[in-house]
Amino acid sequence: MRRSTIIIETILIAMFLVGCAGPRITLFSDASDPLREMTLQGTAEDRIALIPITGIITDKPKGRFMQKTPGVVQEVVSHLHLAEKDDRVKAILLKIDSPGGTTTASDMLYHEIASFKERTGKKIVVCMMNLATSGGYYISLPADVILAHPTTVTGSVGVILMRPELSGLMEKIGVGVKVNKSGMNKDMGSPFRPITPAEENLLQELADRLGQRFVNLVKQHRRLDDQNLARVADARIFLAEDALAVGLVDKIGYLQDAIVAARELADLDEKVRVVTYRRTHYPDDNLYNTLTSQAGSASMPRLVDTGLIGDLLSLDAGFYYLWPQALGAY
Repeated sequence: MRRSTIIIETILIAMFLVGCAGPRITLFSDASDPLREMTLQGTAEDRIALIPITGIITDKPKGRFMQKTPGVVQEVVSHLHLAEKDDRVKAILLKIDSPGGTTTASDMLYHEIASFKERTGKKIVVCMMNLATSGGYYISLPADVILAHPTTVTGSVGVILMRPELSGLMEKIGVGVKVNKSGMNKDMGSPFRPITPAEENLLQELADRLGQRFVNLVKQHRRLDDQNLARVADARIFLAEDALAVGLVDKIGYLQDAIVAARELADLDEKVRVVTYRRTHYPDDNLYNTLTSQAGSASMPRLVDTGLIGDLLSLDAGFYYLWPQALGAY
């Protein structure tokens, strides 16, 4: 018992020293460590950089046990910068497993990927895993080839505004909120009172405009005919075969098939080196590892796992390119 107490005290002292003075001590690799190239397969000099994009697309840092790790936008852009600076990287492979995210974060990442392609001329292949819905599909649009796994769910081309409605509950418990406002629509969408028909129309107009932006980008990049574009524009989800039929994806296959597609696009040798960027070295590393550091490991416990309800409550008010039914998986 005494030994356990000494160990705990030693750890607490070390953690205290981290925030005070002296050399920086970390118990786990985190975002302050630099990304380093790791070889996953191949021996040739030319490279394909594999970049995983996993979870809800946001520009906010992710909260982890006792620390934060970079948000999806920050992390992916860091990977793109490394791939851009390395002349040996001839193509990138985006391995996407995401239900989407905020409209702005999704659009920023779309812009960064499209700008990377325009600046460098390097080929881009997307390999969709479990999900590439809504914002997860939005960021796929600049790719030269989009490949879906045979069991991928994609589509959900549209926008959603989610907002809580608490007025009924507050009425039951006898609690109210007094508001002074400078304009009649200043508290539009407030959860503390029922929304008016005029406000509902205004919010719907905003959602329609953001949704149309998404549809227009699909039309621009995928060149769907009017019939297929209409099917996509109702924001339904598609299995891989249906997505191929309407033109949302180019191929169905596996991760190795996506590597072959990238290799052929960039005219590379069969022994092309597939690399990724991580902060932590993993023994027996491979293509399916999505972690960049120990801080993102599933072994890092959450103090309380609130599941889907927690995911929903963690989202800020606003518009999302998101398939909300998938949040429980993230």
